[in-house]
Amino acid sequence: MQDHKRPFKDYQARHFRWECSADGRVATITLNRPEKKNPLTFDSYAELRDLFHNLKYASDVRAVVIQGEGGNYCSGGDVFEIIEPLTKMTMPELLEFTRMTGDLVKAMRRAPQPVISAIDGFCAGAGAMVALASDFRLGTPATKTAYLFTRVGLAGADMGACGLLPRMIGQGRATELLMTGRVMSAEEGLSWGFFSALHQAEELLGKAQALAQSLADGPWFAHTMTKTMLNQEWAMGIEEMVESEAQAQAICMMTGDFRRAFDAFAAKQKPKFEGN
Repeated sequence: MQDHKRPFKDYQARHFRWECSADGRVATITLNRPEKKNPLTFDSYAELRDLFHNLKYASDVRAVVIQGEGGNYCSGGDVFEIIEPLTKMTMPELLEFTRMTGDLVKAMRRAPQPVISAIDGFCAGAGAMVALASDFRLGTPATKTAYLFTRVGLAGADMGACGLLPRMIGQGRATELLMTGRVMSAEEGLSWGFFSALHQAEELLGKAQALAQSLADGPWFAHTMTKTMLNQEWAMGIEEMVESEAQAQAICMMTGDFRRAFDAFAAKQKPKFEGN
């Protein structure tokens, strides 16, 4: 069943920058349109969606970092390359677009790799949703996050925001941000649980990549199972949750990683995880 796996270390991105660590385990996506604060376009949306969908076939990449170039993360959809064309589309075309943007969030959540967003500067609109769809968010004191959809006459319900954001920071706080479109400060984001940590800008990428490497070098299969269960259990009752986790943990106990961890502990050595 491993024949369908392939390396992604040398993937050639067209609409952003893709780089991998020497061992291929940590990939870094850089949104690289700094002159406009790294907005998304129709093409970058589609390529990101397809990439995250296909990462389930990666034989090397075990964690992904997303950052923006030039001191900002992502300003959302490009005003003239996305917003203006949307005002001229038919309903079927608009629905195709909104489903595509939502498919990016779903692909990120379904990707087996932990996704870490390194967020400096401006993080807004669809960019804030890419950050929210990540598994970890690291910021800087200068980070400003805003869900700006209502500022352009749209609902705050975009790309899963009304489901994801309340689970992250609470219903009341999410309601305020989604309805007013105001900026969430870095300090608010940290205290509300949106950010795992804040770092100085010059340290941010290194901290994110170090976290990614530690996850990639850890029990890879078990991390994948944890991410899967975090997603699945949102709609479960306590009975289903406990039973699902019993099954998931039993599966993990059958892996070589579990046995290797015990053997290493017994020998007072550091375990070497192989993801099987």
